[in-house]
Amino acid sequence: MSTGRMEAFSDGVIAIIITIMVLELRAPHDTSLAGLRPLIPVFASYVMSFIYVGIYWNNHHHLLHATEHIDGRALWANLFLLFWLSLVPFVTAWMGENHFAQWPVVLYGSVLLLAAIAYLILVRVLLGAPGNELLASALGSDFKGKISMLIYVIGILLAFVRPWLACAVYVFVAVIWLIPDRRIERRIS
Repeated sequence: MSTGRMEAFSDGVIAIIITIMVLELRAPHDTSLAGLRPLIPVFASYVMSFIYVGIYWNNHHHLLHATEHIDGRALWANLFLLFWLSLVPFVTAWMGENHFAQWPVVLYGSVLLLAAIAYLILVRVLLGAPGNELLASALGSDFKGKISMLIYVIGILLAFVRPWLACAVYVFVAVIWLIPDRRIERRIS
């Protein structure tokens, strides 16, 4: 089976996720700039989540570009990833509306961790399919993926003590992933 259909479906779901997140940004009734001040936490959580969803979209694209063959297991693994990503708008809104309080930050980090685990599962399923040797050689040990999950766990635990510090940890993981992973591009070209 070709990867085109799975990639197109995933692109559509991710576009909907981003749309839902932006719909949570409600314009204030106050026409002064001071009226925007209460929206700062909501906007900050939106920016962080937009970047995360963008990182997943970008890496998903590269992953499928290096994949030659998918099967039913890959389709289900992809849906598992999309499930966790689809929860990002909810946890983003809860965290922003509650000014980065403890439990919203814990749940936000948990969703990020579970999305990372789902992505790892998708990668493993794709690596197990015959004909994906190029993908296997491009990914190598995936140190960034493994260390990210550990950092998420640290962030979740920190959220019980200092939610703002946990958010800083989540931002740190995003920064790690903003640096594009060139392994797949190098192998394909």
